[in-house]
Amino acid sequence: MKKIFFLVSAAFLAARAFAQTPEELDRDRSKYATYSFSDDDKYKVEVPYQTVTVKQPKGKKVKNVIFMIGDGTGLNQWSVGYVANGGNLNVMQMPVAGYSKTNATDRLVTDSPAGGAALATGVKTKYGYIALDPDGNPVESNLQWAKRVKGMKTGVTVTCRINDATPADFCVNGPTRKDEEGLAAKYIDANVDFISGGGTHFWDQRSDGRNLIEEMKAKGYTYVDKVEDIAGAQGDKFLGLYDEYDLKPYLDRGPVLMESTLKALQMLDNKKGFFLMVEGSQVDDWCHRNKVGYMCEELFDFDRVIGEVLKWAEKDGQTLVVVTADHNTGGLSLLKGSIEDREVKVKFSTSGHDGIFVPVFAYGPGAELFSGVHDNAEIGQIVRKLMSK
Repeated sequence: MKKIFFLVSAAFLAARAFAQTPEELDRDRSKYATYSFSDDDKYKVEVPYQTVTVKQPKGKKVKNVIFMIGDGTGLNQWSVGYVANGGNLNVMQMPVAGYSKTNATDRLVTDSPAGGAALATGVKTKYGYIALDPDGNPVESNLQWAKRVKGMKTGVTVTCRINDATPADFCVNGPTRKDEEGLAAKYIDANVDFISGGGTHFWDQRSDGRNLIEEMKAKGYTYVDKVEDIAGAQGDKFLGLYDEYDLKPYLDRGPVLMESTLKALQMLDNKKGFFLMVEGSQVDDWCHRNKVGYMCEELFDFDRVIGEVLKWAEKDGQTLVVVTADHNTGGLSLLKGSIEDREVKVKFSTSGHDGIFVPVFAYGPGAELFSGVHDNAEIGQIVRKLMSK
């Protein structure tokens, strides 16, 4: 009788895990909505990755900006990753560190739309708003300003759907992230040179019958839907969409963020400079799910990209690199572990966001301005100031 009860219960729990509730459809987790680690509060890295060594450039001119966001990635997550990778992370090569206060204008604990908007535009706003001021008026992002005022090339590359909150904050505007078809459609006129992420469902399976992919191709974009085709893509404008919703977890998708970032650096580099936003989107997802193993793999993916970006920036000498987060997620605590054995044991206190300060790391010309404690909107303001010189 006990055995039968156990089997029925297991089947019921599995069905619940795979069922797509409206909340899960907002950020689909596919098969990883089930527990794939036997102990989701423990993780051990068998083979650590090598980190880079770079020197701070001596120049003062900011020609390019690479703004990197680890969604939901606070000091807690970086601390866990540091231990699990044996005491080394690429982000530790950045010579300047500070903190960002992440609250929205109307809530202490923010969300990705408001948190990302402050970083993207330099204007603090209400919970849920995408690049709008607190009164609901559109605000120009640093990416848009760089294109309009400086003639710089622009790009975004993420591991979520491209019309999700953070990339949307840099490229378009809107009162809610739930208008996913509407946000996707706004990319048609956004004039962003390099776009890479997921979300084909909102581009070519739309309720209005439009095929935004074909519309972008008509505007001169080279369209890529396979990771192996990124490196060989030609042309001046790039659209890469590799999954119907968000990209698969790192263990399945592989180095998509790395390949797309390297391609963006190649395509965007020009005499007038560029603004590129890179997001490690799914650190947040796995902290929501309280799964430290998958969180670590997403963090490591993001940090490996940071390493390649820093190498490129060191060689260029005129590139500002900023790494920060829109908010902290999961109330993560590092309880114990071993740097030598590359293992951690953690505890999550929440499946939501929290109001803890997040770190800001900076490298390149003007990096010193990011030291200290800043409001999140100040981070965007400092970036604009440095681009304006």
